[in-house]
Amino acid sequence: MKPVEGAEEPRHEQRGRHERPGDSGRPLRVALLGCGVVGSQVVRLLHEQADDLAARIGAPLELAGVAVRRLGRKRDSEVDPSLLTTDAEALVARDDVDIVVEVIGGIEPARSLMLAALADGKAIVTANKALLAEDGATVHGAAKRHGGDLYYEASVAGAIPLLRPLRESLAGDRVRRVLGIVNGTTNYILDKMDTTGASFTDALEEAQSLGYAEADPTADVEGFDAAAKAAILAGLAFHTRVTAADVHREGITEITATDVASAKAMGYVIKLLAICARSDDGRSVGVRVHPAMIPRTHPLAGVREAYNAVFVEAESAGQLMFYGKGAGGAPTASAVLGDIVAVARNRIAGVHGPQESTYADLAVHPMGETVTRYHVSLDVADKPGVLATVAEIFAKHDVSIRIVRQEGHGDDAQLVLVTHRATDAALSATISGLRELDIVRDVTSVMRVEGEESS
Repeated sequence: MKPVEGAEEPRHEQRGRHERPGDSGRPLRVALLGCGVVGSQVVRLLHEQADDLAARIGAPLELAGVAVRRLGRKRDSEVDPSLLTTDAEALVARDDVDIVVEVIGGIEPARSLMLAALADGKAIVTANKALLAEDGATVHGAAKRHGGDLYYEASVAGAIPLLRPLRESLAGDRVRRVLGIVNGTTNYILDKMDTTGASFTDALEEAQSLGYAEADPTADVEGFDAAAKAAILAGLAFHTRVTAADVHREGITEITATDVASAKAMGYVIKLLAICARSDDGRSVGVRVHPAMIPRTHPLAGVREAYNAVFVEAESAGQLMFYGKGAGGAPTASAVLGDIVAVARNRIAGVHGPQESTYADLAVHPMGETVTRYHVSLDVADKPGVLATVAEIFAKHDVSIRIVRQEGHGDDAQLVLVTHRATDAALSATISGLRELDIVRDVTSVMRVEGEESS
């Protein structure tokens, strides 16, 4: 974000560092980096709720400037043109800025801007899940080193207050598992496939037409967005540094209308789940994102359209569920404003919020060690002994079959099996063995089953 030649930068007054926010009515000044879908809503809320925010904080908030890529672009909310600048570095470096709000996304220049702000004693509020999941260690390290606040509630699940309860409310408990729907786009697509029988392609096109999916939906439908959020959730839940590279990731592009119909016939619904779980011995954690079948009686099965919902299971608190709008300009901006209020109060009080907690330093175990269940559909020859031969392959790898169902006859015979719990490595080896059988024409669908812990 370099200055546009000839563009006039907004004039501002430099304030002395000795002057504390709130003294003699001194406002806290906010530098906003980015004014897209989320940033424009942050501007709107800062203006519309100015009096309430000042009362909650104990001092007024002022928008010091807004860094954008293009000055003349039309925006969702009206922004005073005198506040706009294309020089984000200069805006962050200003002495009169107290809080830097980053909603431009991506790795660079967001990382460099945040590091510069923290080194200069400013507080950071961000919605940048990609940066936190890929290189959160660097940003957290800078916050700790310089004694600065780093808040990022808006990075996961939009308006849903989820990260603060994990970081603060459950700090005295032992979290066992976090299970949830954290991507509204994929949930909308799968919901439409389930309720209308639509194909993946048709459901995606509908999501794009409604603005739920981007023109390039790869980050959503391939699970990258959910994986970044899962890494952040796991880090907070288990006091262990987890990156996006640690997360096993699968998307929903291979889900067919036949898969959805088969799940429905057996009383299941397919969802893209983020699953962060502590191992039974408590020495490691597994973090994964993939489509899975869950019983229609499970609370997550009823999460419709573009909504998000997350289950947190803790030893003392039991099961907690967080539900709401997981994306969109206004919901995400609401979470950003909540963080702004928190860091503003800290600055007035002369204190800092909680730092990254990684004391547990648990290992992240590979997907093969994860214990799960499978739903397997096979296109098989319709003749005697098929089921016995298939069962031998399962038994060879110590995988127990829970449900068997045959659909169709003759050339259209389909064998559907649901397993009991076994390691993912054993289940994968079973699938490989099935593919080698002459009687198995095709392994048409393989999907994990969640939400039935007693099975």
